[in-house]
Amino acid sequence: MTLTFKRFLGYWLPVILYCLLIFVQSSFPSPVASRGVPMADKLLHLLGYALLAALFFRAHASIRPEAPLRRTWVSSVLFTSLYGAMDEFHQAFVPSRSADAADLLADTAGAVIGAGLCCWLAPRWPGSLKKSRIDKSPKFL
Repeated sequence: MTLTFKRFLGYWLPVILYCLLIFVQSSFPSPVASRGVPMADKLLHLLGYALLAALFFRAHASIRPEAPLRRTWVSSVLFTSLYGAMDEFHQAFVPSRSADAADLLADTAGAVIGAGLCCWLAPRWPGSLKKSRIDKSPKFL
């Protein structure tokens, strides 16, 4: 399936813009609001990267709608976790920020949850998937 400009705008532009938003936000010092609340930073990472994984899932499914859901889930988690790792590396060079393995773990957990939720919801979206794709998908969630 070819990637048309309209399809790009609808599926991949949101991924790119959200990645850009994450990059810009992580270029600034840590928000003061989350400093007083325990684990607020990890929760924000989890939620933010769950959304990124959902966007990746949607974009990957637009390219290969016939692919099994498991493959789309894996690629979404992989790309989201890779972006999380690159963002943690980037934060190592930002004053008052640091690269944190716990943040990367929260990013990956968010990716698993976000893509997993999409994988679970995808067969329930009307007209979104072919019957053959639903039959091939594993029942792992």
